[in-house]
Amino acid sequence: MPQPAVLQVSHLQKVFFPGTLNERHVLKDVNLTIDPGDFIAVIGNNGAGKSTLLNTIAGTLPADAGHLTLAGHPVTKRSVAYRSHWLSRVFQDPKLGTAGELSVAQNLTLAASHTGSLSLRRYRRRGQTERYRKLLATLEMGLEDRLNVQVKYFSGGQRQALSLLMATLSQPDLLLLDEHTAALDPKTSREVMDLTQRIVTTHRLTTLMITHKLSDALRYGNRLLMVQDGQIKLDVRGAAKAALRQDQILQLFAE
Repeated sequence: MPQPAVLQVSHLQKVFFPGTLNERHVLKDVNLTIDPGDFIAVIGNNGAGKSTLLNTIAGTLPADAGHLTLAGHPVTKRSVAYRSHWLSRVFQDPKLGTAGELSVAQNLTLAASHTGSLSLRRYRRRGQTERYRKLLATLEMGLEDRLNVQVKYFSGGQRQALSLLMATLSQPDLLLLDEHTAALDPKTSREVMDLTQRIVTTHRLTTLMITHKLSDALRYGNRLLMVQDGQIKLDVRGAAKAALRQDQILQLFAE
């Protein structure tokens, strides 16, 4: 028996500045089903609607019409906080996913609490420090030896790797990656993408990733979406995705 969809988007509409000269119909009757275990790369021109789609799923932008169901829960009119029970997000800016004035251990404690309401000293309880060390060791960046260092002293790549670990600590039903390597240099970007692949594969996380890098869209994930003019123009998966070439995608951009 097939598992229910992790995310169901039905007839989604989003219009900016309605009724004015600046009106922009950004999402046009978008329908999307994300199944358990999907790792989806989303590509599209600037202004195509991919970021608006992600923000509408996350709840930071309200939908003007349509319905969203997340992990079996209707969330169309629900807040970001409500959706966070099933959804986590890593932003493009590494500074947005971590609290710079707090230590690594304190950041992990807030992520583990899922609400940020637990005492920041709770990580000192027996066994928690060692657990954090083991988790950080999986990043292969030496952060396991810097548990009590404020995160503001870390590089962008280190902060983004920590953001990724924090976002996946609770093993969310859906992980949103919002161009999470765009602010990194090419070498660090590849390292964070390889880390992303390891975490997603190890925990079998259902993932939606926006990227401008066609090479990453082709290299990672089992499914590729192309958003153009507010609609999903291409949706390929499995062997069909594996057979795609970069020149074929570039041709679609030109059409």
